[in-house]
Amino acid sequence: MHTRTLRPRRRGATAGAVALTALLALAGCSSGGGTQAKPEATQRISDEQAAAVPDDQASPASRSTPTPAKGPVLPDAKLTPVTGSFTAKEKKYLHGRVPANMDPAAVLEVGQEACQRIERTAAHDKDAAVGALIAGDVPSADDAIDELCPKQKPLLDIAATGFADGTRKTPRPGTYRALTTSKGCTWKSLGAGDKVLASGPGPGGAKKVTAKIPAGTRTFVSSGCYAWLPA
Repeated sequence: MHTRTLRPRRRGATAGAVALTALLALAGCSSGGGTQAKPEATQRISDEQAAAVPDDQASPASRSTPTPAKGPVLPDAKLTPVTGSFTAKEKKYLHGRVPANMDPAAVLEVGQEACQRIERTAAHDKDAAVGALIAGDVPSADDAIDELCPKQKPLLDIAATGFADGTRKTPRPGTYRALTTSKGCTWKSLGAGDKVLASGPGPGGAKKVTAKIPAGTRTFVSSGCYAWLPA
């Protein structure tokens, strides 16, 4: 089974990122249906299984390779809840990702919660949902979407065309827009010898910032911009 894994990004939260994180948190607070993971289970699985957001060179489509749960895992025959049963789709999601000493229902709840957060965020702000996927802000979101909420796969396709805030080597020339309204978003395109070929925040002002990456750019550096998509 093709899976993707995520790890927390190693960068400070900007004003725009904080706002989008708050939106994601609001999306995951409560639901009219489905189950919510207990805080203890969510933290445990996030640490053990949501392993790696890649470096700034990778897109969401290529950022990770299939990685099973660390240590012994429950065989498929033992992937059963205390009451009821898992659907075929749920069992497929759980395959190879449940540590031997963990309740598979708790692992499933984390995936379901990831779907709920992405779905609700997208309903309110599609850019925020795509940015969260690019930045890796929702643990196990890629895997959960693939197996548990495939209707959200178009968001993954869009996210695959963008890249995260930070440093990106040999970017494709073109016009990109930042997925934040933070006034602290700045960027620059560097050529040979770190010569500045272009920089901003503009155009965009208080609205979305747009960056034009010229041909010959060897390094694109941005700060406070959360994530980028082709304009």
